[in-house]
Amino acid sequence: MSIPIVSSVQGVMPTTFPPAVAAPSGGSGFAASLTGAVDNLQQLQSTSDALAVQAVTGNLTDIHDATIASTRAQVTMDLVATVRNKGVDAFNEIMRMQA
Repeated sequence: MSIPIVSSVQGVMPTTFPPAVAAPSGGSGFAASLTGAVDNLQQLQSTSDALAVQAVTGNLTDIHDATIASTRAQVTMDLVATVRNKGVDAFNEIMRMQA
């Protein structure tokens, strides 16, 4: 079951949360989550870029679509960067532990 966050903005794909499932053993669930987040980020950025091009060329009917898409892409990028930074910090902390 997916829960749409934004579904009524033309040209912007709704954000959905993946269904709650038991995490597979071996850590592949975390890798799949990160892969999904990066794929979602790429999709949001390409949508934002396409709407920005439409805005510049004068083919965009509603500037709000481009603004919302751009903001969603920026917020998602900030989230992915924060998760990456926390992962690097955790790795560095583990490497500093004494054996």
